[in-house]
Amino acid sequence: MNKIFEIPLYTYARNPDQDAVAPIRHKVIVIGAGPIGLATAIDLAQQGVEVVVLDENDKVSFGSRAICFSQRTLDIADRLGCAEPLVRKGVLWDTGKVFFDTRQIYEFNLQPEQGYANPAFINLQQYHLEQILVDRLRALQAEGAPIDIRGRNRVEAIGTHEDHVTLEVETPEGPYNIEADWLIACDGAHSPARRMLGLDFDGRVFEDNFLIADVVMEADFPSERWFWFDPPFNRGQSALLHKQPDNVWRIDLQLGWDIDKEREKRPENVIPRLKEMLGEDVEFDLEWVSIYTFQCRRMERFRYGRVLFAGDSAHQVSPFGARGANSGVQDSDNLCWKLKLVIDGKAPDYLLDSYSHERVQAADENIACSSRSTDFITPKSQMSRLLRDAVLDLGEHYEFARPLVNSGRLSTPCTYAGSSLNSADALNGPDITRPGAACPDAPLGAAFLLPKLAGKFTLLTIDADAPDTLEEDGVQATRLALSVKDDPTLALKRRYLGDATSAVYLIRPDQHVAARRDTYEENAFRQAIRRATGKE
Repeated sequence: MNKIFEIPLYTYARNPDQDAVAPIRHKVIVIGAGPIGLATAIDLAQQGVEVVVLDENDKVSFGSRAICFSQRTLDIADRLGCAEPLVRKGVLWDTGKVFFDTRQIYEFNLQPEQGYANPAFINLQQYHLEQILVDRLRALQAEGAPIDIRGRNRVEAIGTHEDHVTLEVETPEGPYNIEADWLIACDGAHSPARRMLGLDFDGRVFEDNFLIADVVMEADFPSERWFWFDPPFNRGQSALLHKQPDNVWRIDLQLGWDIDKEREKRPENVIPRLKEMLGEDVEFDLEWVSIYTFQCRRMERFRYGRVLFAGDSAHQVSPFGARGANSGVQDSDNLCWKLKLVIDGKAPDYLLDSYSHERVQAADENIACSSRSTDFITPKSQMSRLLRDAVLDLGEHYEFARPLVNSGRLSTPCTYAGSSLNSADALNGPDITRPGAACPDAPLGAAFLLPKLAGKFTLLTIDADAPDTLEEDGVQATRLALSVKDDPTLALKRRYLGDATSAVYLIRPDQHVAARRDTYEENAFRQAIRRATGKE
């Protein structure tokens, strides 16, 4: 067993708040030291916002849990200062293969075009991700950033008020009270914070059960995603195989509806299933076993006054497609720059409503994709299964049928189409960089574009003139001047210009497009800044 599960990373220590006569007020409190809570705290601390993280645990999560992290998540991690160790530790992959019975139907490449700093996906156990995030948090503390993490601090009660939130916290030395201007709940799918506020999920719970097994073994399988429909080792069901670091392999096996979950998790029942898949002669050790059911649900909204929800506490999807943790990191990415502007008095309170609006849109997109995947993977009738199997047979021979095969549409960033923060599009440019879209990367000689767009408003000009800075109502946009001549691969032209000869973009701090035009017009971009900060 990997001993990382047993090592306290943020051991309990008494803090001055416990000895205060009256509750101490903090700027932001984050509940939960999982990936989303840690990313949120790091993001805020890097912007100089004081933040306290509370968690009832003091260690990394047990088991690999989330393992697939997308290019967009890595781009965000780069801004947080920890993409490099994630990529270095992770298993890089971009190829997936789909099998029906014993036949390979087809394979796909998630990144057929070059010109990105980060890979399409990495596989990395969640406990490694949490370790790397805690290391980054500790580095920020050493630099004097206003960030504190408190292990074995369990939130027992939450009180909401017009201008603050109160919390009752239990520790090994007894309870204490604390206050926050803003509370961010990142406490997982079973969110105690959500329960304390009397809030719930809406959506679907699917009946099928799946076995997850982390297996330690030496194997010659490539670093690819392999998905089986109706394999001989799990007849009538599905299976998934992923490679992880440290010779750990993730295996998902569909089990069906009415099962005894505790019985199915016992090693004497798991091991024969795995031997049937891997072969009787393959030697392996079980590291972690779990049973899960699909749930595609979300809260009605993600903001309730001074309390904001992010990650699994706000929404849940099935694991096929890697849309859970990746979506949660994008929640944090959307929220933190907005909260910083509101705290600094540079944006109205409404800007935080746009966090809920945009991320509810993203959650609905993920839930729709996840539900369609689940319906394809687990047909609910004989007719549905016949249709599904016909699509698989066609997909083996005909290109047109392959997009209909759905083994999990893999995570992509949401385009906030229709967001109130977007300005009208005034450039006949590429669809992938229209207002609301997440900026794709592009090579700039020995460097890449996205790091130059991180954490601030940017006026990106491509073969166009504009001032070096533009300030509107206390918010400043800084110019980044580029030319298609900077990129001999023409990726910049394909992704940002299309048929246009010049372009000017207003890019938000989370690297989403707020506005674009073919040339710079001062009044139009001043208005775009006001819209992007919730002032219009």
